[in-house]
Amino acid sequence: MSSDDALPWTNWAGTATATPRRRTTPRDEADLAARVAGAADEGLRVRAVGAGHSFTPAAVTDGLLLDLDRLSLVERISREGDAVHVTVGAGIRLHRLNAALAAAGLAMRNLGDIDRQSIAGAISTGTHGTGGRLGGLPTQVRGVRVVGADGTVREATSTQDPDLFEASRLGLGATGVLSAVTLEVVPAFLLRAQEEPWPLARVLDGLAAPDDDHDGLVGGNDHVEFYWFPHTRRALTKRNNRLAPDEEARELERLRTGPGAVARARTWIDEELLSNGAFELVNRVAKAVPRVTPHLNEVAARALAPRTYVAPSYQVFVTSRRVRFREMEYAVPRERLVDVLTAIDDWLERSGEHVPFPVEVRFAAPDDVWLSTAHGRPTAYVAVHQYARLSHERYFDAVERIVAEVDGRPHWGKLHGLDAARFRELYPRFDDFLAVRDAVDPGGVFTNPYTDTVLGPPPGR
Repeated sequence: MSSDDALPWTNWAGTATATPRRRTTPRDEADLAARVAGAADEGLRVRAVGAGHSFTPAAVTDGLLLDLDRLSLVERISREGDAVHVTVGAGIRLHRLNAALAAAGLAMRNLGDIDRQSIAGAISTGTHGTGGRLGGLPTQVRGVRVVGADGTVREATSTQDPDLFEASRLGLGATGVLSAVTLEVVPAFLLRAQEEPWPLARVLDGLAAPDDDHDGLVGGNDHVEFYWFPHTRRALTKRNNRLAPDEEARELERLRTGPGAVARARTWIDEELLSNGAFELVNRVAKAVPRVTPHLNEVAARALAPRTYVAPSYQVFVTSRRVRFREMEYAVPRERLVDVLTAIDDWLERSGEHVPFPVEVRFAAPDDVWLSTAHGRPTAYVAVHQYARLSHERYFDAVERIVAEVDGRPHWGKLHGLDAARFRELYPRFDDFLAVRDAVDPGGVFTNPYTDTVLGPPPGR
């Protein structure tokens, strides 16, 4: 499919719109390479788009916009020593990848809570899940195939073309268009999900334990996150843990013979009040009558009931989200998390700003990915949201000032106000990344105004 009069493209959140010269869906890798080379010869800039779940204008272009949806095959599953690798087309959506892996008895070791994105979009913006001993999606990448401006397809791994590999497994598409991704996966596993409302003081006490304390909130769980309801002293905690082998065997048999665990465990209050239909109504009321927001949050926080269930990992990780919102997320040093949350709470009380959306907090282990928000430090993620019909600027600006005090790093796919100069201060390998980008795309074929802002333009632009 190709159109010389392409209709405008808008992302999921409605925060970015593109009017490309052309929009096309390549049939396969060879077709993709030909279209990229042809566009470059015409002097058009090229960007690829997946599900449009990035809140930033990362995919915007006035040139050629590539839909990679047809590059969605599972190409091969192979063993490399004790590791299992799966190579997939870069356009495969995470929900399809999860289903294909499950059918083969495999799974990704960690996931975010949305599964609509393409794998290329998810890794290129640093999508992560939660787990104090686990990294985000780019840490699971073992190889990439990258289409350059001249149509050449280069394969890169940690040992073959390693600099291109490092710059492409999390690089905003600045080194070329990903056509395939190789992931290290694990045997399929179950998780026990425990979701409980806690007093905020109990959550903060649990965070005080050191990383290696197995009784602490983070160290004592495989995956943990919590949602704090602004204007209240309550939070919803989510703790997901693997089962012991004998218990997993019993649960697998029960899941084969009984009704779906997730369907049985999900409640109307959780699915609708926190996530979808009724939550939309709550936000509309908050918009119409802002002063009732603290009361609405208190009611929502107290309405959530504890629940425990066991299900396949990818079903536990993923949550449906239908209410439209704006989001900013910052990675902060783990040891400064409580300071950051306290400062946000103080600002909300002083400012009179009303926020009906919970603040989400997740965790990650340090990693060595060049542009990873968890590069080199144990990390806590603080995500602030605002309903799409409400103004978010004042709230987000205040949070951005708070996290700047602790050298917070913004999620590459979510709203923020930083530029290349600040990123150079925050990322020790930033100039190494730029050296690769400048070498493979000196003419700026894969740039747009957003990448020029956050990375700086390449030398040929």
